[in-house]
Amino acid sequence: MDIKAVQSSYARWAPVYDKTFGAITNVGRRCAVEYINSRGGSVLEVGVGTGLSLEQYKPDMHVTGIDFSAEMLQKARDKVQALELSQVEELRKMDARTLDFPDNHFDTIAAMHVLSVVPEPEKVMAEIARVCKPGGKVVITNHFERKQGVIASLERLFAPFANTIGWHSDFEIETVLQEDALTLEEQRALPPLGMMTFLVLGKSGG
Repeated sequence: MDIKAVQSSYARWAPVYDKTFGAITNVGRRCAVEYINSRGGSVLEVGVGTGLSLEQYKPDMHVTGIDFSAEMLQKARDKVQALELSQVEELRKMDARTLDFPDNHFDTIAAMHVLSVVPEPEKVMAEIARVCKPGGKVVITNHFERKQGVIASLERLFAPFANTIGWHSDFEIETVLQEDALTLEEQRALPPLGMMTFLVLGKSGG
């Protein structure tokens, strides 16, 4: 994925995102936020988008959100203001490959349906690991490539159009599991049809 392609794609998606792709991914967001709420503390949401998850965080959470799309971020800011979401401390435009936060800074990092749309996801995972506190968790929901079946064939069909549609249909789970500082602790399929996957990765130490 090219960063300019991501910008233009999500500028187009922003006005209709909540009722289209946002609706499809709602189950994953709920699962992720429920898990994060049970931990408490500070959370960084990488790829906060239009802020669909923000009102689901408990009032005593400390939420920071980043996104590279100015159009998406404006939608998120509008939600925060309209709903008076005091748990949201900051929303910033930022490239997830170079996070502007100190090492070991957040209790939990959330990456919900974003890793298959960013350029260089390996760099993003390395940055996520860096800013996560020792003993902290990384919570991921995403679509990953199927190896066989009808859906796998459709994924391969759409793969060449990643820059146009705004996401990689053939994104491999190994891409997010190769970061040495993070260990897979939980993995389960999510509805509909198990198309999305919920992951929890732990950072050693703490």
